[in-house]
Amino acid sequence: MGTQAPENYPAEKDARSAREKAIDDWLPITSSRNAKWWYSAFHNVTAMVGAGVLSLPYAMSELGWGPGIAVLVVSWVITLYTLWQMVEMHEMVPGKRFDRYHELGQHAFGDRLGLWIVVPQQLVVEVGVNIVYMVTGGKSLKKFHDVLVCGDTGVCEGKDNIKTTYFIMIFASVHFVLSQLPNFNSISGVSLAAAVMSLSYSTIAWGASVHKGRMSGVDYHLRATTTPGKVFGFFGALGDVAFAYAGHNVVLEIQATIPSTPDKPSKKPMWKGVVVAYVVVALCYFPVALIGYWAFGNTVEDNILITLSKPKWLIALANMMVVVHVIGSYQVRRTDAWSLPPMLAAHAAFRRDLRHGCVFGADLCHAGV
Repeated sequence: MGTQAPENYPAEKDARSAREKAIDDWLPITSSRNAKWWYSAFHNVTAMVGAGVLSLPYAMSELGWGPGIAVLVVSWVITLYTLWQMVEMHEMVPGKRFDRYHELGQHAFGDRLGLWIVVPQQLVVEVGVNIVYMVTGGKSLKKFHDVLVCGDTGVCEGKDNIKTTYFIMIFASVHFVLSQLPNFNSISGVSLAAAVMSLSYSTIAWGASVHKGRMSGVDYHLRATTTPGKVFGFFGALGDVAFAYAGHNVVLEIQATIPSTPDKPSKKPMWKGVVVAYVVVALCYFPVALIGYWAFGNTVEDNILITLSKPKWLIALANMMVVVHVIGSYQVRRTDAWSLPPMLAAHAAFRRDLRHGCVFGADLCHAGV
């Protein structure tokens, strides 16, 4: 169910909405609009909380206590505020829902320019993040295997040493099955499991750090000792924190699955879910970052699970939880990424620009340039 247009809404807009509705009913993002507010909660947790949380203690070691805490808090506040803006803009035009980022871009910059400004950036983000998830899932699966099979060292040799490439292929094969799910709401179970896993492995990370306790001779000075090293380390840490808070690129798509009427707009249940999601984000991020840094100081690895080498079974469990989580995160992002090509094919301006580009490229080849 989409937003109902008021009586004085222009007829040409209604006609355009009818054409768009035919496409929406076919695409996976908008073919089902019966999600509840708690769908918003765990979809947002799945989209945001990722393996990047495990690098936050390392980021703290590059920033120090004061700047590190400030960056974490400011990032949490800013991203929550910008997410609120996206929720409000979803239905800022009466009778119209901006279900995807490029639709909002077209409203701001025009039908043609909006596509070319938004779509390339969104595809780079979504495809790039999913590639990261493929590698992360494969590496975590390999770590799970190595810890359980290869003894206390966790380093396999000989026939037990299986290449990471094969584990990435195993991870990818899961998505051959899950990609058959028809729409966004149909992956809700996968997304819920991923959200639970993110909270679980974050709890394991900081809980094991508390159990291990503060290391003797722990050092809280910055990891780098030279001025250039401190500068690059600072910006690298900002990148780690920014990556950990990434996830806004599917906010509009998540809200698109929630039903909306003039009396009950989708922004109310969406915002309720966002608030719950951000409470979970805080429960994941702040304990891992602060307790991990407290326990290990500037000797912490860029993945705290590497620093926490024991107990073996717990580290294996945490790595498997990471695998389950990135499976869900991959699915949340692929649903939107895979719906973009058919959506773009329906835009005459995009088809025209693409056709002109192909002709121009063929002319260059023919001219020998």
